[in-house]
Amino acid sequence: MRTDLPPLSALVAFETVARRLSFARAAEELHLTPSAVSHQIAKLEQFLGFLLFERNPRGIVLSDAGESYLGRVAAALGAIGNATNDIRKGVRNTLYVHSSTSIASLWLMPRLAKFVRAFPDISLSLSASPVHSDFALGQVDVDIRYGIPEWPNLVVEPIFEEHILPLASPDLLARQPVHVPSDLLQCPLIQSTVSLVQWPAWFASRNIIGTPDRFAFRFDRASMSLEAAVQGLGVALESDRIASQLIEAGRLRPVFHTAWSLPIKAHFMVYPARHAQRAEVSQFVAWMREQAGAALDPTAA
Repeated sequence: MRTDLPPLSALVAFETVARRLSFARAAEELHLTPSAVSHQIAKLEQFLGFLLFERNPRGIVLSDAGESYLGRVAAALGAIGNATNDIRKGVRNTLYVHSSTSIASLWLMPRLAKFVRAFPDISLSLSASPVHSDFALGQVDVDIRYGIPEWPNLVVEPIFEEHILPLASPDLLARQPVHVPSDLLQCPLIQSTVSLVQWPAWFASRNIIGTPDRFAFRFDRASMSLEAAVQGLGVALESDRIASQLIEAGRLRPVFHTAWSLPIKAHFMVYPARHAQRAEVSQFVAWMREQAGAALDPTAA
């Protein structure tokens, strides 16, 4: 018997009270009396050795420790709920993938039909946010991350090499022709604030000293920067891989040849080594490798 786990009933009571910020409303939801709910919270606080809530004249609020604990407990209860619902519905081959937002919407989503055809028995659950998954919570099988690969004790595999280069709509380039890199200093430029490669680095690679002191637009998502560029609002400095569908559709054009780009590996498949023992995980990882390689081959189906 594990002695490091509190009773599940106490955790459920805690999550419900924290969500409702009321013992009475939590008791109604749980079909218990307020006294019974209060007893569960007291038992959990005794087990943990700290207070989860603070009382004030207007009611209750989470303590700092309670706020931190809730983030872990709520996610764990969500994982238990997902697993239970899958089993009850007869779903046996669920794969939970979390991804950074732009690669999910612009690169992965257009390819999901291929995944379904290749693995019709796998039920894929995909979520996206810029926050990396915490594998200790047991909610995610594979995390697709963007950034510098500093994630110890995990399998970290780059998905592809991408090239960061200026991209613009054909309409903008028709209105404001760009012939040499310095011409961009007179163009409205779009900044992707979370990108590992920023405009000063690209200008420096072309031996241009002057860099813009302001930007027409600033976004914290590559998808928004690219959409602004599609609308002709400015020139974006983004990945040819993430923008591949927009480039192929003619909605965006590389302003210069790929030789004037900055190569980088910034998107990674990340997961605990033990997860690869699941067939669904190993199949997804192999499929991602195949898709990344196929994108380089114009003859690939």
